[in-house]
Amino acid sequence: MEPPDAGIGARGAPRLLWLALLLAVHPGVQAEVHLSVPSLVEAMQGEPVTLDCEVLGNPNQYVLEWFLTDRSGARRRLASAEYRNSKLQGSVDDPGSRSPPYQLDSQGRLVLAKVKVGDERDYGCVVKAGAAGTAEATASLRVFAKPEATEVAPNKGTLSVMDESAQEIATCTSRNGNPAPQISWYRDGQHLKVPMEMNQDRYMTSRTVREASGLLSLSSTLYLRLHKKDRNASFHCAAQYSLPSGQHGRLDSPAFHLTLHYPTEHVQFWLGSPSTTEGWVREGDSVHLLCQGDGSPSPEYTFFRIQNNEEHNVNVSLEGNLTLKAVRRDQSGVYGCRVEDYDAADEVQLAKTLELRVAYLDPLELSVEEQLPVFLNSSLTPIHCSAHGLPEPTLRWTKDSVPLADGPTLLLSDVTFDSAGTYLCEASTPTVPLLSRTRSFRLLVQGSPELKPLEMEPKPKDGWTEGDEVRLACSARGYPEPTLTWSQQGGTPAEPIGDTGWVSSILTLKVTGTLGREGVTCEASNVHGKASHIFHFGTVAPQMAQAGVAVMAVAVSVGLLLLVVAAFYCMRRKGRPGCCRRAEKGAPPPGEPELSHSGSERPEHTGLLIGGASGGTRSGSGGFGDEC
Repeated sequence: MEPPDAGIGARGAPRLLWLALLLAVHPGVQAEVHLSVPSLVEAMQGEPVTLDCEVLGNPNQYVLEWFLTDRSGARRRLASAEYRNSKLQGSVDDPGSRSPPYQLDSQGRLVLAKVKVGDERDYGCVVKAGAAGTAEATASLRVFAKPEATEVAPNKGTLSVMDESAQEIATCTSRNGNPAPQISWYRDGQHLKVPMEMNQDRYMTSRTVREASGLLSLSSTLYLRLHKKDRNASFHCAAQYSLPSGQHGRLDSPAFHLTLHYPTEHVQFWLGSPSTTEGWVREGDSVHLLCQGDGSPSPEYTFFRIQNNEEHNVNVSLEGNLTLKAVRRDQSGVYGCRVEDYDAADEVQLAKTLELRVAYLDPLELSVEEQLPVFLNSSLTPIHCSAHGLPEPTLRWTKDSVPLADGPTLLLSDVTFDSAGTYLCEASTPTVPLLSRTRSFRLLVQGSPELKPLEMEPKPKDGWTEGDEVRLACSARGYPEPTLTWSQQGGTPAEPIGDTGWVSSILTLKVTGTLGREGVTCEASNVHGKASHIFHFGTVAPQMAQAGVAVMAVAVSVGLLLLVVAAFYCMRRKGRPGCCRRAEKGAPPPGEPELSHSGSERPEHTGLLIGGASGGTRSGSGGFGDEC
């Protein structure tokens, strides 16, 4: 192994001798030399690292060298530099020994670009300053690498809880980390304290492998003694790794479950199809019987029926269900299920039974036909409704959804037309919802029609006038259905009013004086009799009186129109003074002798004479043209 100064050799001897003479000439610089080097440098793989070597004491001249100590303890010089005239000049000894190569910066610091795990060594800095002495310090480089995602390989087989020793559960692997990670195990999120020593309850084994890259991979295998409570447990492992500055990280694996074999301890047997709390099912429904044992893997199930104290096998199932399609009443009885698990303890009850009760309800029977004709005001013999079913049904009578009586018998007395309609007998079983039946009959009440006249529309306040239009309505009921006729033509055919038993006819006509005296008759009739009603109109005003009023109104309107024309004429002639005034007073026109009013002369004649004279002198003038 070379000493720290072996790398200088014969080539460096004259240089050191010259440095020693220089220091002898300048005794004032012979101060003791010291170094400042970080003892520990931490970095993540791939990051650049700079190793600092600071020279203390301010020597004027010195030689600085970097050495690498390998795992065997041997030292190899990486770079050197000489400080002279306030400048440091250096070089790397073997640039090809690392990729990328080592570098030496202007301050004598060793630079490692993209540090790798293989760079995790001790790096020594040596400074020789002649008479000032020699100083040496070491920096330890520690490189961290985050491992890959944690992998877990669970046991894919079926593990028995009856095994009394620990069984292999899973192997957990953390690859390519530095330093080597630590692996821990968890069940349902809780840390499992697992020793490394083999025992019957739990332990684990570990194996660390250094990869070609220098990174470390760790695998851990867990062994546990299993119990039935582990059938739903969630397991996983986690790798804890270190980071610079005392930090830590953790990578959890995916969770996994185990497939366990454990014997049956409890058996359940129940009715899975829609049923009542008392266990009734309806006849015709599909019934599902479900059986479930808590053993694993799922055992085989045998279904049987007990008849005459003997078991009769019905079906064998691996899923634990039995379906009875369109179940019948004769399938009522005791059914059982047996779990075929030969690993179960002797005290475990592997068979369970239940009673299947099929509810049914036969069609109802009535003591009357679907249509029952009776006479008005008569009384009926009791009407019976019979129902057969299990559980025993209850009966109720209704008419138009209105309850009448409970029980199988219906009593009707003093029958009226209001008694007519549809009567319904309904049978139901309160303990079995939706199990019900109905049967009905229609009661037809025979008798002379009952008539119901309606008001006239419209109904005038001041009486009727000839020509008014009126709408008459007439309704009747009875059986057979009555016929409606009118004393006047134009009535509509009788039409039923809903489902009430009433029929109705409408007559629209114009009022006349004859109708006012005689009225309009509506008659309802069937084979049992007749009923009628007369619509009276009272006094009907003649239509002529109304015409005279109209003529008077026209005359008044014409008179007013003539007055307006006369006024307009006077306004046009107001340019001739006194024209209208003379005409109004009867004064003669200018230049004419005033006529005497004596003798037989009458104003009418005067007017005619004046008009004649004027007419002779004004040819072509008309009516009112130029009379003034």
